[in-house]
Order: sequence, then structure tokens, then C-alpha cells
Amino acid sequence: MNIRKNKPVIGISIGDINGIGAEVTMKALQDNRLHKLITPVIYGHGKALSFYKKALGLEDFNFMQIRSIEEVHHKKVNVINVVPDCPEIHPGVETVEAGKMAFAALSQATDDLKNGHIEALVTAPLNKNNIHTPENRFIGHTEFLSEAFEVEKSLMFMVSDDMRVGLVTSHVPLRQVNELLTPATIREKLKLMIKSLKEDFGIAKPRIALLGLNPHAGEDGLLGTEEHEIIQPVVKEFKDKGILVFGPYPSDGFFGMMHYKKFDAVLAMYHDQGLIPFKTISFETGVNFTAGLPAVRTSPDHGTAYDIAGKNTANEGSMRAAIFQACEILKQKQGWQESSNN
Repeated sequence: MNIRKNKPVIGISIGDINGIGAEVTMKALQDNRLHKLITPVIYGHGKALSFYKKALGLEDFNFMQIRSIEEVHHKKVNVINVVPDCPEIHPGVETVEAGKMAFAALSQATDDLKNGHIEALVTAPLNKNNIHTPENRFIGHTEFLSEAFEVEKSLMFMVSDDMRVGLVTSHVPLRQVNELLTPATIREKLKLMIKSLKEDFGIAKPRIALLGLNPHAGEDGLLGTEEHEIIQPVVKEFKDKGILVFGPYPSDGFFGMMHYKKFDAVLAMYHDQGLIPFKTISFETGVNFTAGLPAVRTSPDHGTAYDIAGKNTANEGSMRAAIFQACEILKQKQGWQESSNN
């Protein structure tokens, strides 16, 4: 069955059903603009959606349960039950059962993405704690998808209308950042970022800023030598090839003085250096995009938010943006592929 003859089929993994994933997904899919663009398939469980539909008073949200992706209906919100029985729902509570269902949803959606049954994947937030076990090592969506697609190199790329921020190191303890920060690692992430900006965002000659590692970008060696010894040589290497790469910049002044507006993307050295300013500026519209995969994957830029789960106060802006962004990147990728073929 060729499901691509209609609108693109976008899979949404439901995440932790005790968090806000179901709420923001249902609210986002009430936007009629999305239904003109995509066919949504939620990987989760119909009982979970029915629970939140009643609990949150989302009477306008309707869905159709299907047994597998082959039964997809292009004029409906489709739901695939990824486990036979839906776990008990306890909004705001971390449970092992919810973790198992979140992992099942992600696994089945990823399989369908790999097999070409869905054209992009949007992942609602899950909780690593109730998934990660000694037998099932789960660090995060980015790492899981990279392994599933057998991709050694990928880039955690946070994007919004206001800014784009990529990370050299992502989900690692801060004490390990220094040992992981090498010219080879920075070079690799820069190449991924440049390729993504061209192919996924349509920017022919992107301008990229690199941040320093240390306070004040090392203060000419007074506060650290990584900028001079590791980051600057990579910047020079790319500049010598005519690529518009600049830095390293002190991160506090760079964001404080809005210098990010002069660039198409920013490459941060570690997780919080990039994500704190990004989420401060773009929290309600920010999207987490995994660059470097052979398929499109986005997610909202927030977590499970147990503290507000089930209270009907979650803002669906980031989830809506993640779905729209998946569509835009998918369209841009297809355009790039067609122009490359020609």
C-alpha cells in the first residue's frame, strides 16, 4: 500500500502518558491548519487519549484507532495502540509501566519511520528515568534514533524562528565535556550543521558562530586555553576554505547583546551553554531537531512537566511548532534532493 499518495504521514510518539505529552499533542492537533498539511498517526493508546479528552474537556479532539500503519486514514487523526493494555494513568507520577509504554511507542514509530511507512517523526517528551535500566540503556531520543538508523554522527539542533543552536557535546556530565572537546569533534559537528543548514533549511551559504568554552572565551589564556588550542584552529581551518565560521565568542555577551541575530546558527560547546539561552528566548516555539539522520525527527523543547500534568495548563506551542517544523524540513529535504538529482 502506497501511503505517500496523499498528505505526508507524520508519526507522533506519545511519550510518558503521565506527563504533558498527550495534552500538548491533542491540543496541537486541534489546529485545523495542520490537518490540511499532514496525516497524523499517534503511537500510544486510545484509552490514554480518551482519558485526557475527558479530564481536560477537549471535546473537539477526535481520533480513529487503527491496528497498524497500513490502515492509515488520511482524513482522521489516527492512533495505534503500541501495547495491548493501557497502563493506569496517574498524571504527574513516574511509573515503570508508563516508561515501558513510552519506549514501545518510540520503538514502533521508529520502525515505521525506518521502513518508510511514515515520512517524519515527532516525539513527545518522555522520562529517561523510567525507561533506562541496566538491560535497556536509554540516554535520550537523539542517541536512540542515531543507533536505530546506524548513524555514528548526529547533531542535536535546537531551532526556532529566532535562532538555531547546535551542540558539540550534549547529554554528558559537565566534567566530561573538556575531554570530549577536541578539534575532530568540533569539526564533525560543524560539518553536520553546515550540511543541515543547506539541505534542511535552504540556506546556501550559512553564517555560523562558535562559542568559547571558558568564561570570557578564555580571556586570552587567563581563564583557559581551550579556545586558543582547540576551537580557534578549527575556525581558521573552515575560514581558509571560504566557509563563514566565526568565533569563539564569550557566550554571556554573545546572547546578552543579541549577536545571535547576525548568524544563521550558533554552535555551543555543551548542553546548558546553548539550551539555557535558547529556551529563555524561544521556549514556547522552540523545536529539537536531530540533524544527520536519513529521516526527519523533531520534538518540542520541553520535558514531561509532571508538575502541571493533567491540569490543562500545558502550552502546546512547542509541540505545534515541532509538527510544522517537521513538515517544513521534509519539504526542504525533498526540494534539495530533486535539485541534486537534476
